[in-house]
Amino acid sequence: MRLIRLFAFAAPLAMLLPLSAHAAWPAGVKEQYMNDCTKAASQSVNPTVAKQHCTCGADVLEKKFTTQEIAQLMDKNTPPSGELGQRALKEISVCRVQK
Repeated sequence: MRLIRLFAFAAPLAMLLPLSAHAAWPAGVKEQYMNDCTKAASQSVNPTVAKQHCTCGADVLEKKFTTQEIAQLMDKNTPPSGELGQRALKEISVCRVQK
């Protein structure tokens, strides 16, 4: 009987998890990311491919990281922790650039 009550409580929470996984970019930060990323990527690939890669990276960050984590990653005054930076690089690595 306790298991049924626990399941009844946990099921709605589990259904809300995907909604909470999507973070909102802090104001102006996504544009900053896109500008910086596109500028850097354009040095090795054409601008169209660079923009596609950066858009993919922005989407990955939005899906896999919280708003606070995104803010930490983009803070130019305080670099992110090594663990957070490595996690971001790993997640963004799914965005392969076709030269």
